[in-house]
Amino acid sequence: MIAVGTNAGITPPVEGVLKGARRAEARGYDSLWWPDHLMGFHPQQLWQPEITELAKSISSPHVFIDPVAAIAACAVHTERIMLGTSVTDSIRRHPAMLAQEFLTLDHFSKGRAVLGIGAGEGENITPYGLSFSKPVSRLEESLEIVRLLWSTGEPVDFDGEWWSLRDAVCGIRPYGSDEDGKPLPPPIWCGAHGPRMLSITGRLCDGWLPTYQGGPEPWSEGYSKIRSAAATAKRALDRFTPGLLAHVVVAESDAEVDRMLDSPLIRAWMLTLPSSAFEEFGVVHPLGEGAYGLLDYIPTRLSDDQVLKALRAVPEGLARKYLLAGTPDRITQELRQFADRGMAHVVLWNLTYLGDFAQLRSSFGALDEIADELRKTP
Repeated sequence: MIAVGTNAGITPPVEGVLKGARRAEARGYDSLWWPDHLMGFHPQQLWQPEITELAKSISSPHVFIDPVAAIAACAVHTERIMLGTSVTDSIRRHPAMLAQEFLTLDHFSKGRAVLGIGAGEGENITPYGLSFSKPVSRLEESLEIVRLLWSTGEPVDFDGEWWSLRDAVCGIRPYGSDEDGKPLPPPIWCGAHGPRMLSITGRLCDGWLPTYQGGPEPWSEGYSKIRSAAATAKRALDRFTPGLLAHVVVAESDAEVDRMLDSPLIRAWMLTLPSSAFEEFGVVHPLGEGAYGLLDYIPTRLSDDQVLKALRAVPEGLARKYLLAGTPDRITQELRQFADRGMAHVVLWNLTYLGDFAQLRSSFGALDEIADELRKTP
């Protein structure tokens, strides 16, 4: 059976966030996920009532509650559902703080917290005076430190390129233990795509949460690289969870889906993609040749003219390829193809209402139906 997760509430009021968590658990979802953002993917110029009704109730596209606090709060208002970040990074959060924070969440949730982590996004780092140099190297070193601190309550030393520890200690121990009585720390899931990130995932992580990249074949190739890296490291993957973070645009007809994919907020979301995605369609990335959206896209630095020019430069068909878009039946069928290749956990992240706010309620209902169908998959 495929486990199915969904996105959590990310803006005040807090009562709505808690209500959403309880609803997700009551509807049978297996996991609930929060982004760890200071900045959103949409320029303020697009956050206008005439473009999206969200602007009538949320003042800015950059309103995000802190995921660690949100997970702690939701943990005490739920009983079964897994709670994780999708994803945090190792630049804004020191590895010792990550170790302490997620062991704390491990106790608040009684073993249901997941440390979802990645290399980071430029918009959350460079505007705040932090260096974005060698993010993958930092991630690898951070995970080594987190693992080290989780392995013992005794003082430890560590000498790395980015961090050094001397007689450092993290005394809090995991909430639970495995069948042999060994402490069982929170699982670490990595949002990996490139070869080195996939290798790190195979060697150091307990799960994989990549974004949808155009179908099951790229996912299958990535999973193969993870298994190869684990085998080289002589590491068993018996507790490993191969997952997928699927940004979804869903409607009852393909015509409705295409209409929403052509909307300004969905077009802007495409600016997070790498240059290679645009080159497949014969065009240069709107941010410039060789740009990598997640590294280079800083929405608050774009002028009005730059925003309009960038949206016009997004080619037709790009969103259809890089978002999981379609009718409920088509989406369900494609996700079953992922499951045939080994995917065990999918997170359905609804973007439909960015294309048409009127579809908010119906799209979440459609995702509930998709989740129910996927749970029937052997």
